Amino acid sequence: MRASPCFLAAIVAFGLSQSAAAEELTTPTVAPSASVDRPARGLSMEKVEAQYGAPSTRAPAVGQPPITRWEYPGFVVYFEHQIVLHAVVRG
Repeated sequence: MRASPCFLAAIVAFGLSQSAAAEELTTPTVAPSASVDRPARGLSMEKVEAQYGAPSTRAPAVGQPPITRWEYPGFVVYFEHQIVLHAVVRG
């Protein structure tokens, strides 16, 4: 069974019209995070606590390697084992 040329042309036109539609995504402007003092990568848990005090929240370690999260008012610190992996500014 062969499809008619009109049917094939309609399918192609429909496909092209669908791919031409696009949605524009905008993201909010955020102040540079460099202005927030936060722990540097590689610091130990002991040094972070000595420099920044006790965190407001300590989440238990999860996964392998174990990742621990400490929350401070302006940022969140992620540790791999006992070492700072990332410190992320809260938005």
